[in-house]
Amino acid sequence: MGAREAGLPDVVPSGSLPSRVTIWEVGARDGLQNESTVVPVSVKLEFLSRLADAGLSVLEATSFVHPKWVPQLADAAELLSGLDARPGVSYPVLVPNERGLDRALEAGVKHIAIFASATETFASRNLNRTLDSQFEMFEPTVERALSAGMDVRGYVSMCFGDPWEGPVARSQVVAVGERLLEMGCSQLSLGDTIGVATPGQVESLLEGFRDVTRLAVHFHDTYGQALSNTLAALRCGVTTVDSSAGGLGGCPYAESATGNLATEDLVWMLDGLGIETGVDLDKLVECSVWMAAQLGRPSPSRVVRALAK
Repeated sequence: MGAREAGLPDVVPSGSLPSRVTIWEVGARDGLQNESTVVPVSVKLEFLSRLADAGLSVLEATSFVHPKWVPQLADAAELLSGLDARPGVSYPVLVPNERGLDRALEAGVKHIAIFASATETFASRNLNRTLDSQFEMFEPTVERALSAGMDVRGYVSMCFGDPWEGPVARSQVVAVGERLLEMGCSQLSLGDTIGVATPGQVESLLEGFRDVTRLAVHFHDTYGQALSNTLAALRCGVTTVDSSAGGLGGCPYAESATGNLATEDLVWMLDGLGIETGVDLDKLVECSVWMAAQLGRPSPSRVVRALAK
């Protein structure tokens, strides 16, 4: 008998945790963007469909980044035109600048995200901007998006450590994040791009923000700390967690960035804590097993490996 047939995980709530968590699924965008072999649009659409079938309500679908930088996402317009959007499911799209916003508006997108850096070096390498001048790119993008009735999310990368600069000052991360919130972002996702954070560091950073209810967390599992860091964030009041089905993903601009927190591993923990997500774990595992077969390699998710039949 398998774990699920035996009724596992057993539900044992823990104090000071939210009753419900929104999972922001990034598998179709962040999960696939670093794949060396281009995944067909038909496979990406089936992936999104299966993720929706599993009960995920926020599916970050793609990005309107220049194809030269992320060839995997060059098919963004084609994907969106073929998308069978489900009622009650949001399909945010990453938009790097005003050119990307133009394409998003043309595609009828309602929810976008912008991607900022907490460090000088990553801003230069990823955005070709300085830490301060990156906002000159974001301000008109956000202003136009809000005027068009879009919801805008802000990402901040390298919040806990930078491969070139080392530890990142909390004040620097908070300054970048608060500026994005003041600009009009409805939510701010704090990214541990290279996976070096530990729970105490997570707690310390979150304490630096004025309103934790507008924060989300985005952890990579490079050092096996993603779940413990997520739990620390939940205890601080965060109720939105980014994750990637099957643990897919990395970052094309930071070689030390390995896979994202696996959605299945996250759901297993949340199920055991009695926290509602609306996600059917068995269906999600089936989805990731299917996607792993499309990519030709096993899923790195511990839960997928344990439950796959």
